[in-house]
Amino acid sequence: MPYECHYTGKKTTFGNKKAHRGQKIKLGGFGLQTSGVTRRTFKPNLHKVNAIITDENGNTQVKKVYASTRAIKAGMVVKPLKRKYGYTRMQKEAAEG
Repeated sequence: MPYECHYTGKKTTFGNKKAHRGQKIKLGGFGLQTSGVTRRTFKPNLHKVNAIITDENGNTQVKKVYASTRAIKAGMVVKPLKRKYGYTRMQKEAAEG
């Protein structure tokens, strides 16, 4: 499973970390010079959650997927009930009404 959000597609990105040195121009120096550039990673805030996933055929199943916190807060993630009796109560209500 890649480190990528199932809903938003956020994943690890890369960038540079710059180190500067030197004295400010107004203090008599030549300004800041870049003294080193190294690669670094920006990782998204992902959580592994149980979610109800529907496939192309319309079948639903419970899977563990990575979801970003923004997707969880926005309500994109539909979580299953944690206890089985919740399903039976919902099924009884659906049968009655």
